Amino acid sequence: MNLTSPSQVKAWCIEHEFHPNKVLGQNFLIDRNALEAIVDAGLEENPASVLEIGPGLGVLTEEMLKRGASVTAVEKDPVLADRLKPALGDPENLVVIKGDALEAELPPADAMVSNLPYQAGTRILLELVLRRDIRHMTVLVQTEVAERLAAKEGGKTRGLAGVWAQLDYDVKIVRKVAASCFWPRPEVGSSVVTLKRHDRNWDMDEAARKLFHRITKQAFEHRRKQLGSIFKDYIQSALRAEELSNEEWVALAKGLSGQ
Repeated sequence: MNLTSPSQVKAWCIEHEFHPNKVLGQNFLIDRNALEAIVDAGLEENPASVLEIGPGLGVLTEEMLKRGASVTAVEKDPVLADRLKPALGDPENLVVIKGDALEAELPPADAMVSNLPYQAGTRILLELVLRRDIRHMTVLVQTEVAERLAAKEGGKTRGLAGVWAQLDYDVKIVRKVAASCFWPRPEVGSSVVTLKRHDRNWDMDEAARKLFHRITKQAFEHRRKQLGSIFKDYIQSALRAEELSNEEWVALAKGLSGQ
């Protein structure tokens, strides 16, 4: 089956009485150009092992396997999980884990390449960001989420997800992907985002890291307030949470933790 052919994907679903689940974010990518852009970015550094969350029918999986990658795919839908490996010819370099990515024990990998489910995509990505063990991640997410992840200080889209992601990763929006590139068609467009791990904050000890996450979470929960009014006992600042750069948050966390 050609997984970028809308008619063939629809025909398979009809034949097998499979109804894409909106709650699970089952919007299948059916555009060849977008597919190649994601895989080009995801395999740019020739990773030996790739983690994929939510492979669905396997459009990304199939392309990565063709290019020689070893893929571990985590699929929550039991029907799609059982289908995936046989449908792709039982390749030796594909391992399928049936389960929820937020509950399963995800294996280490050199890279992560995924069309993340809309509902849980940000949570899944932040779980992996906090682990810090994957050097390069390429994800397809809602454009609104992509802009929040990549937002710099001072912007309206600056939020907690971006601050946490940028602590250890350089985040870049590679390209936008129209809603028409998916079936069923979602209500909003998506974007391809890359996260490349940097080592600028590798010297932060665990106490400083825990404090970084605690104070940024508290600050963005009260983002309309000035930092001086949120942390009145130990921060004197008229700035608000989104106005601080990651470098300033890191310096603040280090200073308060005594590192």
